[in-house]
Amino acid sequence: MIRNILALAVLSLLVSCGSSYTSRKRSGKSINTSRSSRTKSNRNTNNKSSEVLESTSKTTVYADVVKGYIKQYKDIAKDNMRDHGIPASITLAQGILESGAGRGTLCVKANNHFGIKCHKGWKGKAVYHDDDAAQECFRKYDDPADSYNDHSLFLTSRGRYASLFKLRKDDYKAWARGLKAAGYATDPRYPNKLISLIERYELARYDAEVLGKSFKSKKKESSNNDSVPKNSHKVEKGDTLYSISKKYNLSLDRLMELNGLSNNAISIGQILKVK
Repeated sequence: MIRNILALAVLSLLVSCGSSYTSRKRSGKSINTSRSSRTKSNRNTNNKSSEVLESTSKTTVYADVVKGYIKQYKDIAKDNMRDHGIPASITLAQGILESGAGRGTLCVKANNHFGIKCHKGWKGKAVYHDDDAAQECFRKYDDPADSYNDHSLFLTSRGRYASLFKLRKDDYKAWARGLKAAGYATDPRYPNKLISLIERYELARYDAEVLGKSFKSKKKESSNNDSVPKNSHKVEKGDTLYSISKKYNLSLDRLMELNGLSNNAISIGQILKVK
């Protein structure tokens, strides 16, 4: 009798341990799967370059969103250039910057791509949004094209912007700086932000199309005109010593030795020997 009781106790203990082990094993597998999923998700996110655009909500967008915005509104910007004389590149760059490439709160709520406030005498629709002050009045449009047209009228109807229209229509740098000088924006970096967008996405091509001129890609010119000595590499944005060494099948130590480097610090435009 006692033997039977002991046998049952041992059997129960073995079953309990086996169940506990199985549970822990299954739990471990679940955790590993979750970690793998998170790592994969982070890796995909890190592969996409993003930037924070001005807008009324400091919108973060990816390059493909900006390109989609350009594709959608380039013809409207070109039409406004023909009708009002404002370079399409400038209009598009301002639209991208101030609307968050169409993703900013004010743009989504009111089709307002340029952050234009109601101002005295505005009789159209309006929305209220926190900006420099709480609940400021901003213009609301039924269609994005109306916002683009109103932006053009805003510049052409105000005397302080008159000097802009004496500038060449293909000189986007002068227009960007002129807008700042005329008081369009208070941010000292505003001209550079516009110029950077225009050059990165080659928006000046739309000015050339309206003016009937040919457009030369500055990206191509840059790569053709920048003479890099044979067996050398010009450091570009995103390069690291490690990535360069892999590109040319060199060890990191050998690359540093060839260039007399004592640490991993390199700068954009620097010429490195790779052979």
